[in-house]
Amino acid sequence: MRKKYRTMQRNLIALYLIKLSKWFTLVMPIIVLFYEEHRLGLQDVFILKSVYSVAAVALEVPSGYLADIWGRKRCIITGCILFFGGYLCYSLTATFTAFLFAEILLGIGQTMINGADSALLYDTTAHYKRENLYLRYEGRITMIGNFAEAIAGIFGGLLAVYSLRYPFYAQTVVAFIGIPAAMALKEYTSAHQIQSPWEEIIRILKYSLVTNKKLCYNILFSGVIGAATLTMAWFVQPVLMQLETPTKWYGVIWTILNMTVGLAALYSDKVEKIFGMNKMNVLILVVIAGGYVTLAYNLTYYGLAILLFFYIFRGFATPILKGYINQMTFSEMRATVLSIRNFVIRLMFAIIAPFIGWLNDMYSLQTALLVSALLIFIPGGIFLLLQLRSR
Repeated sequence: MRKKYRTMQRNLIALYLIKLSKWFTLVMPIIVLFYEEHRLGLQDVFILKSVYSVAAVALEVPSGYLADIWGRKRCIITGCILFFGGYLCYSLTATFTAFLFAEILLGIGQTMINGADSALLYDTTAHYKRENLYLRYEGRITMIGNFAEAIAGIFGGLLAVYSLRYPFYAQTVVAFIGIPAAMALKEYTSAHQIQSPWEEIIRILKYSLVTNKKLCYNILFSGVIGAATLTMAWFVQPVLMQLETPTKWYGVIWTILNMTVGLAALYSDKVEKIFGMNKMNVLILVVIAGGYVTLAYNLTYYGLAILLFFYIFRGFATPILKGYINQMTFSEMRATVLSIRNFVIRLMFAIIAPFIGWLNDMYSLQTALLVSALLIFIPGGIFLLLQLRSR
């Protein structure tokens, strides 16, 4: 029994390292400055990130299905290799076209890992009959990711003082860590062959988005919230630039925000037990959409406190909403269903990001934030009401 438990721990440690390799993002606190140095505007930045999202969207559901029939481990290994290749491309190039190619590699790599990692985690806990601990471990993995991003922010900011290129060199080395970690994973579900893969994907899509109404509305609501928190992450640096914040403070502020997410994620299971599903979902929507509005009218250093509160709920939202979806689906389609959620997130971001970037460049940061709030609250509210009615 102790040997089996060690095997479970090995999987957990490997998943922690994979999360670390993806989230120890030395480049994030200064990436907008890096783009600006290469004469790119915020609209160009959002176009690059939209390309990343389109690459992710194109393969999101097929990759989740691939994880179900080919194996979670194989998909994660492939994703880690592509992720490493994306940052290697960034490190060696300096043109918009090359950055587009790097974003495609990063988008596909991220997609191959997304869904497969959470599914493998749930399968691991289920194998040892510890499903009740899934949310706790998912919260820990989220915490590790955000703590890694937070700590990386300090080092990335310091490296950027000497050269905005240095963080990318270091990021390539960090991304490589995920490859041996992925190879150390143990799979607990058998890969299986399907005679008609596309028919099977359509069947799962129909079940997730048509047949099971409760699951459908949870996926769509989770997708809206995920897109909202992702979009805000790309607003942080424009806010700091508007405040004329010194470059050395970018990493420190980024660190504080992401440590906040990590701490919140660690206690997400306790918070969820206090409020329950319905109240928790309402609270998440109100705080996330309201955060955009209040920040729009407080583009001063007081706005950093608003960002801090927003990031607390970002930490709660990710593991809690993933946990709800996991509870409503089956093992043989779990990775595919989680990939559908990620598909919704990336599709929404890919659609609205260039428009939001254009609003910022043509009008103002305040306008972009206010419009973002509407684009989040209206569909989020509709899906939440449908979700409540379905019960």
